[in-house]
Amino acid sequence: MTAPLDTAPTGIGAAVRRREDLRFLTGRGTYTDDINRPGQLHAYILRSPHAHARIRSIDTDDAMQAPGVVAIFTGAEMAADKVGSLPCGWLIHNKDGTPMAEPPHPPLVPDVARHVGDQVAVVIAQTRNQAKDAAELILVDYEPLPSIVVTADAGAPDAPQVHPQAPGNLCYDWHIGDRDATEAAFAKAAHVTTLDLVNNRLVPNAMEPRAYIGEYDRATDETTLWTTSQNPHVIRLLMGAFVLGIPEHKLRVVAPDVGGGFGSKIYHYAEEAIVTWAARRLGRPVKWVAERGEAFMSDAHGRDHVTRAQLALDADGHFLGLRVRTTANMGAYLSTFSTSIPTYLYATLLAGQYRTPAIYAEVTAVFTHTVPVDAYRGAGRPEACYLLERLVDMAARETGIDRVELRRRNLIPKEAMPYATPVALTYDSGDFVKNLEDALALADHAGFAARKAESARQGKLRGLGICAYIEACGIAPSNVAGALGARAGLYESAEVRFHPTGSVTVFTGSHSHGQSHETTFAQIVADRLGVPIENVEIVHGDTSKVPMGMGTYGSRSLAVGGSAIAKAMDKVVAKARRIAAHMMEAAEGDIEFKDGRFTVAGTDRSIGIADVALSAYVPHRFPLDELEPGLDEQAFYDPKNFTFPNGTQICEVEIDADTGVTRVVSFIAVDDFGRIINPMVVEGQVHGGVVQGIGQALYENCVYDPESGQLLTGSFMDYCMPRADDVPCMTVKTNEHAPCTHNPLGVKGCGEAGTIGGAACVMNAVVDALSDLGIRHLDMPATPERVWRAIQSARHVPAAAE
Repeated sequence: MTAPLDTAPTGIGAAVRRREDLRFLTGRGTYTDDINRPGQLHAYILRSPHAHARIRSIDTDDAMQAPGVVAIFTGAEMAADKVGSLPCGWLIHNKDGTPMAEPPHPPLVPDVARHVGDQVAVVIAQTRNQAKDAAELILVDYEPLPSIVVTADAGAPDAPQVHPQAPGNLCYDWHIGDRDATEAAFAKAAHVTTLDLVNNRLVPNAMEPRAYIGEYDRATDETTLWTTSQNPHVIRLLMGAFVLGIPEHKLRVVAPDVGGGFGSKIYHYAEEAIVTWAARRLGRPVKWVAERGEAFMSDAHGRDHVTRAQLALDADGHFLGLRVRTTANMGAYLSTFSTSIPTYLYATLLAGQYRTPAIYAEVTAVFTHTVPVDAYRGAGRPEACYLLERLVDMAARETGIDRVELRRRNLIPKEAMPYATPVALTYDSGDFVKNLEDALALADHAGFAARKAESARQGKLRGLGICAYIEACGIAPSNVAGALGARAGLYESAEVRFHPTGSVTVFTGSHSHGQSHETTFAQIVADRLGVPIENVEIVHGDTSKVPMGMGTYGSRSLAVGGSAIAKAMDKVVAKARRIAAHMMEAAEGDIEFKDGRFTVAGTDRSIGIADVALSAYVPHRFPLDELEPGLDEQAFYDPKNFTFPNGTQICEVEIDADTGVTRVVSFIAVDDFGRIINPMVVEGQVHGGVVQGIGQALYENCVYDPESGQLLTGSFMDYCMPRADDVPCMTVKTNEHAPCTHNPLGVKGCGEAGTIGGAACVMNAVVDALSDLGIRHLDMPATPERVWRAIQSARHVPAAAE
């Protein structure tokens, strides 16, 4: 029986409804495009129609005479104003220890455009339509140059060069692991499975396109940027210090409600710098809002790897070694965190859940004439999981060992925790075997053969896919990340402020763009401090209000941001205990705190924390020479290690052999996220992540024309997104038997988990359905055409070749 809303549990573990939803569902959210400033102008970006072209000249005379035009700027004006290059936030070193190639990334290109959509000029007018119309009058004399857009071909000797600073289009040549030990493992292997695969390029498609407003106040010399960003403090740091040279105390960055990010709104984009610089130059606010077509050609893309992977096994099917060689596409420029994705967030996860004694991975990052590639939900971990889980399935088929049994033989047992992998990480907790067994039971694995037979009677091919995933969340700690090339700290901040009347405001450096912080963070506070959840306010996204924080990405909000809040609350309780001791004339050591009340141990004397808060601000009953007034504490939390969410996913698909259409008929997810704060929010996060995994596996694919470099999938007419009827009902189970051992909340992160294993799970099911036809592998996405062609090819193999 459901408890009435006014008495329903609201603390940790309760399925509290999202407090944010009322304003979102009633259209009362405040997004960047909802904001308009007095005297505001509008910007439109003129973009290169060529993948690679030298700009001989730009004639803006006619455009300047167009109605409503206030100014037109090009890269020449920004260069003259000494505007800096957009910085990369992570330095990777080559195998020989030399630093990566780091070519400049100007906000407006002054001489050479390097991808379709590169920013060439900005028109600023009274209205957006006037700016857009005027842009058509700008005459740019381009000299088209040869381009390279194919990842695998970027390093060829005759490939067109993207940057003179990066000969051979090489950004870096990096490795991790023990090469000699891995070669020795392969030398003694009874079987080696080899798999060549492509991790297809994706276009992030948040509900809300990017939007920015720059504003400058001449009276105070203060600049404000409103932005659709996942980490406003980082944008303030990067844009202020490295691009525009604005002191931090004179630059405010505000990220209001954000309609989805999935990683694509982490980075510092050129348009942020353009509108902020233009607003300072013109002395009027300047607003830019992306059209969906612009988003396709300017938002950082995801994935885009080409890989050869090999797994060595002994005669009993035990893993001996893993060898991986990946070419990763950086695009035309280095985006903010792009270089860390195919290295420390990818290759370090290649152990997966398995005891593989020796691993060696090489990653070559290349430049191409395409949109920059950076983090997209999961960011490196889905790529690693896809590679490993496809490889394990193929090894099972080649060795004749059942794929479930092969996994069981090689899973790391819970007794081995903490477990140091051969690729730098140490897992602190997890029970991988239990997750697998729970998932098999929920999926009715034993009944699959009967379901497959029933599908066959209906002329359909049925397949079951298994994926055992693990991810690393909350990049940590800062000193280790710094030694590996990170150019920013990876801590989080929080301030917990008790008001005199007993309500609480929490200021967090974590930014919410769909993760339900206003609900889950309030639950943590209500649970720890014993105050009603409706009396807890969560503030984020404004650098003028919140202590320096690192934002939201990599499923770090709860594990890192929530832990900072927990530390700040500990400080609040500690001070409140001292105040309570004076109020009750007892020794501080005798004061106990539970459920919002301070009690003198062994007595019935107690006082509520709200009364203590009032006394803190009306300090009549405690010595001011010992205690300062107020009850407001700040904390920073720098994690000791990553957290390692993990689990097993199982899905079933049914394929119509006549059309190649694949339908996901069921999806099971058993996850270990450590301690669960709100099970309803967690389930929703898993659902969303799985859908994005299904999207990559079956539908989404960003395609460039190899001859012209043109983006062929530049709209929803050509880029297929999963729809509601493509998504099955899901069963989500969470196991809390292995909490994180090194953060105060015991949490592990959940926002990306569905995506980590989703694509691998679906593709394993697709290949399983096609395996009876002799099909061993199929690259993503498994579109109807690609599946149909594979079926036709398999059915028409000449008898001599079978």
